[in-house]
Amino acid sequence: MATVLLVRHGRTTANATGLLAGRAAGVSLDQIGRDQAALTGERLAAVPLVAVVASPLERCQQTAQHIIERQAGTPHTSVDPDLTECDYGQWQGRTLSELATDALWPLVQSQPSAVVFPGGESMAAMQARSVAAIRRHDAAVEAEHGPEAVWVAVSHGDIIKSILADALGMHLDLFQRIIVGPASVSIVRYGTGRPSVHATNTEAGDLSWLSKGIRTGDSPVGGGAGHGAPSTIGV
Repeated sequence: MATVLLVRHGRTTANATGLLAGRAAGVSLDQIGRDQAALTGERLAAVPLVAVVASPLERCQQTAQHIIERQAGTPHTSVDPDLTECDYGQWQGRTLSELATDALWPLVQSQPSAVVFPGGESMAAMQARSVAAIRRHDAAVEAEHGPEAVWVAVSHGDIIKSILADALGMHLDLFQRIIVGPASVSIVRYGTGRPSVHATNTEAGDLSWLSKGIRTGDSPVGGGAGHGAPSTIGV
């Protein structure tokens, strides 16, 4: 299959103040978030992306634009509501410090598969829709561009964590062990037998090796030889 780069949006005004923005409109990247998204765009500039799919929320659209405008070519762009933020229901718009005292908080931390946000979505449903969306787009990208194609999905922290948990074969109840920082890049390839996770939560480093694609094959015993020396472009 193709290779998907899971990119979280850059830092927002809500992130900076400890507010759970959820699906609220008008939540934008702050200056740090814009700088983070620009850096991610620079990291991906050496990778010829065939598509950029993003959550409809403003912060993801802004982050996607930083990536698109640094591409030499013109990747296909689209918006997918199935990659939008979890519907936190009555939790939306409240501070994380306040939510940490809510009776539901310990369950969110230890057994998210059982969590249904009051007036909102279950975390299991969140994972199901987002994983299905990623696999759907990935299959479409490969069908059109071939198995060495690389594309980007720009989404949210909990969404990407749930996708990574699925790719890693982890139960959703363990997904809080995964960290996905603002504007970070995680790399997943869906093979015929199983997904392979090539990186999680990267915030720096050379990605030019992705320009050659990732070839499908059995995992090498002992770990293999890696991707060779990093590029010195821009150093």
